Amino acid sequence: MNTKLVRFTKYMLDAMFYIGIVLTAAIPVLFYFFGNYIESFRKYYVFQCVIYMASGVMALFIIKELRKMFLTVLTDNPFVMENAGSLKKMGKCSFMIALLSIIRLPVSLTPATAVIIIVFAIAGLFSIVLCQVFEKAVQYKLENDLTI
Repeated sequence: MNTKLVRFTKYMLDAMFYIGIVLTAAIPVLFYFFGNYIESFRKYYVFQCVIYMASGVMALFIIKELRKMFLTVLTDNPFVMENAGSLKKMGKCSFMIALLSIIRLPVSLTPATAVIIIVFAIAGLFSIVLCQVFEKAVQYKLENDLTI
């Protein structure tokens, strides 16, 4: 295993998690400041804060599950049922972010919002399919372990 890549990935996940916590917590302050320049942030301040903070929490949950899965990779035991469960949770969170972005559309109709909806819907589908692949892999691994 490429240790430099593994260390880089671990540090990136850790940094994304902790920076994400700070940014999610700072949304009310940031949006108050952005309200001076962007009318929709001023006009729909509470709505925007709730939607973005909920999306931030879902994104943090996805990163938390990725960090948990990465630990199984580090211990050389990635094909466990917990990883399949993590993938299923990540898929649900991805769909939730896409739904929150759809709810946000009337307030901020931008191409970026459409891209976010598409990306997180695809990520949700990908996670659900990968979850099923992992469940099968775990099943085969357990059968193989019993055979030996």
